[in-house]
Amino acid sequence: MGRTREAGCVAAGVVIGAGACYCVYKLTWGRDENEKILDEDEESTDTSETGVETVKGAKANVGAGSGAKLHGDSKVKPEVSLGLENCPGVKEKVHSGSHSGGGLEAKAKALFNMLKEQASAKAGKGVRVGIISGNRTLAPSLPCPGGRGGGCHPTRSGSRAGGRASGKSKGKARSKSTRAPATTWPVRRGKFNFPYKIDDILSAPDLQKVLNILERTNDPFIQEVALVTLGNNAAYSFNQNAIRELGGVPIIAKLIKTKDPIIREKTYNALNNLSVNAENQGKIKTYISQVCDDTMVCRLDSAVQMAGLRLLTNMTVTNHYQHLLSYSFPDFFALLFLGNHFTKIQIMKLIINFTENPAMTRELVSCKVPSELISLFNKEWDREILLNILTLFENINDNIKSEGLASSRKEFSRSSLFFLFKESGVCVKKIKALANHNDLVVKVKVLKVLTKL
Repeated sequence: MGRTREAGCVAAGVVIGAGACYCVYKLTWGRDENEKILDEDEESTDTSETGVETVKGAKANVGAGSGAKLHGDSKVKPEVSLGLENCPGVKEKVHSGSHSGGGLEAKAKALFNMLKEQASAKAGKGVRVGIISGNRTLAPSLPCPGGRGGGCHPTRSGSRAGGRASGKSKGKARSKSTRAPATTWPVRRGKFNFPYKIDDILSAPDLQKVLNILERTNDPFIQEVALVTLGNNAAYSFNQNAIRELGGVPIIAKLIKTKDPIIREKTYNALNNLSVNAENQGKIKTYISQVCDDTMVCRLDSAVQMAGLRLLTNMTVTNHYQHLLSYSFPDFFALLFLGNHFTKIQIMKLIINFTENPAMTRELVSCKVPSELISLFNKEWDREILLNILTLFENINDNIKSEGLASSRKEFSRSSLFFLFKESGVCVKKIKALANHNDLVVKVKVLKVLTKL
């Protein structure tokens, strides 16, 4: 309040000074009655024209100034020199008035009106601009709306650009603006309030409401909030049963087909939490092939791919539905070679689930794998990757022995997993080289594997 009061006092002083100048002019340089009558007729016409333009300039400047203050820094620094220096519109209009023959009286009136407008703007009575209601007005320099629902907030750089626009050279003040009009983007979800928080633990009636919202809406933002809410509630066993009994699995799974990767990721996360329940797995198995296909073709190492791999890993913990994914074994090993660190770990957990089922051994070792897969048996990898690849090798080696596949080596091609792990001998050499690993846990695992060869 202290700085605002200072600015108001300075503005009031300037206004009083301008009035004093006007009175001195009337007393000192007064004209005779006949000249006054003639001058008043001419000056009234000039004043009306100049006054209209000046008020327009004042409104434009006030609007620009107030807009800059709305979106700019919250601290307002008082302007000490609140005269002609801070108002290019006043300079221009007074300058034009002196050349048009209006006289000092017209200039004084124009100055008085302009300072009055400027003082009211400094006191916080200016016109407020940029208020968003239904549509958001964005500066052309701002990026297109991003994130969920198309929301985009004006930045400080945009407000500064608007402030600079009001302080252009006085030669362009009257010219028509060539700046591109502001872009207006519709605000989605503006009037929608989701009835629950995403971390609320809901009862069955509340879960039914969320499922109804998810089933009826096409808004990606609402779909995302509903899926996160359902996924968080599916982390609790009592809600896993409730969602299934309310028919929630098909409602959630239908969003697997959406093109929005964020919605697919949230869908996989919700189904992943539901798949912990054995009865829910019986419902989800209908969509497991579709999830697998989408996971293999989506962007490498993306969040939706990781979410799909986690869901497939949960669905293959038991042996009931593993046969539904046997056609994707070559894709799994290709992804194991191409993926980043986290993708490698997740895909190895998925493959290990298959290696723990002896019935899947023949299909697993007969699939074609890239020869570069052998590079995973390298001491440069961290502990988690080495332990997983050693476990995978150990399980396959045990299953080959238990299923009697060692005598059927002619059935497998040279590009198969059987040849890479069993016949080439390269894996055994790589594993023996890991016996001197610095990590004690890895060293113990290596010795365990070597004793079984």
